[in-house]
Amino acid sequence: MDSTPSRGHGRRRVGLWRFVRTLVLDYRFVWWVHLVTRSGRVVPRRYRDGDREPVLLLPGVYETWRFLRPVADRLNDLGHPVVVVPGLGHNRRPIAATAEVAQRILDAHDLRDVVVLAHSKGGLVGKTMMVSTDREGRIARMVAVNSPFSGTRWSTVLPNKALRVFAPRDADLLRLAEQLEANRTITSMASRFDAHVTEGSVLPGAVNLEFPVDGHFRPLGHARCVAMIVREVESGAGSRPRDGAGRS
Repeated sequence: MDSTPSRGHGRRRVGLWRFVRTLVLDYRFVWWVHLVTRSGRVVPRRYRDGDREPVLLLPGVYETWRFLRPVADRLNDLGHPVVVVPGLGHNRRPIAATAEVAQRILDAHDLRDVVVLAHSKGGLVGKTMMVSTDREGRIARMVAVNSPFSGTRWSTVLPNKALRVFAPRDADLLRLAEQLEANRTITSMASRFDAHVTEGSVLPGAVNLEFPVDGHFRPLGHARCVAMIVREVESGAGSRPRDGAGRS
């Protein structure tokens, strides 16, 4: 029996113009992230503040936390402390190793009711934490954006070790797919067409939502998509000030 979740739901044949346009708009956002000033690369001190659920940022491979900053800033303004994993760099470590690194941060600071905000590979890291490393149940749920839960065919043709873990038939990826119970606490959000995650991001048993735009990175900087992501983080049960208090 094929244990890969909902394979094919995200596959869409598109014309060359749409494919090229999607990549251009995607990498316009990528360049915007890389061209920010040096001061914009420092984790804001205000991210420590907030009396609502902590939000753990898990970016994708070859990404830093700054890819998620447009959403993180909004959530911090709403009262959520934002957790950036120190030393994660461009997230090239194996998925299991990255999960351990992120888990140590949650454990060291005794964080509870954590909401994971993940992009791409970050969704695989987040789910690995939920089913493996989070032994004390610190993570309440996850909102994942364009995560390759069923892999992507590009991983089999690109000569890059960091991308091979996304092969649709990768043993670790298939084992993670078998962990269906965790999907109940995951919202998987995906673009109409994602040229990077070719197999789609549908998870059985999860809340599966679609952005009104194409692209892998673009939703992270698109105003309407950012609002959708924020709404999903905010919509979880218990997303309210702790002990009934307002934000300080």
